[in-house]
Amino acid sequence: MTTETLLYLEGISVSFDGFKALNNLSLAVGTHEMRAIIGPNGAGKTTMMDVITGKTKLDVGRVSFRNTELMGMDEVAIANLGIGRKFQKPTVFDSHSVWDNLELAMKANRSPFTSLSWKLSQEQQERIHKTLVRINLEPSAQKLAGALSHGQKQWLEIGMLLMQEPELLLVDEPVAGMTDAETEKTATLLRDIAKTSAVVVVEHDMDFIRALDVRVTVLHEGSVLAEGSLDSIQNDQRVIDVYLGR
Repeated sequence: MTTETLLYLEGISVSFDGFKALNNLSLAVGTHEMRAIIGPNGAGKTTMMDVITGKTKLDVGRVSFRNTELMGMDEVAIANLGIGRKFQKPTVFDSHSVWDNLELAMKANRSPFTSLSWKLSQEQQERIHKTLVRINLEPSAQKLAGALSHGQKQWLEIGMLLMQEPELLLVDEPVAGMTDAETEKTATLLRDIAKTSAVVVVEHDMDFIRALDVRVTVLHEGSVLAEGSLDSIQNDQRVIDVYLGR
């Protein structure tokens, strides 16, 4: 682990009823790095993110974020440290406008007393507007979130996470079900986010990963099988045998 490392997993193992979902997994993600995680179903990708966010407790090993040990911390405390997670299925407030969704997600003092007199400042309004532009939803600011396309809902949820100002964003299959145009815009969005935050993307779409142009980690049976550029991964016989050749 170096001073440039933001997230560090060392020797992580997690078992469920005798099945090892993670098996001595070690991984390091740098500050402002974007990393793609691939692997067959059951490789441990979701469990790894569950461990990072405190949803699943590990058997052995350690997880640290900005030199803070995450073991024993709950999900809320870990999120407050600066780790945001987007699940595969977008979760937005369908009956509220796109703007309201971003306002509700904004990092702010939400105590009962302050909520009674809550009013957006000019700076906060500008933050929401900049986020709308960033996630390609400025024209839909007053549209109900429930009326958005699947891809637009994915962007809105990413925007809601950005309102929390995370240092690390965990994104699970962001382009599943998207059109080609939406997929291209999502790649551009994530590359932009990686300029200011670290991003870990779990994805199966190899064309999308190529568009991200990042280091790729391949998981298999709960461990790291290979790491490197997408070209090197696609030419690794071990990866072909367990994943790409299927």
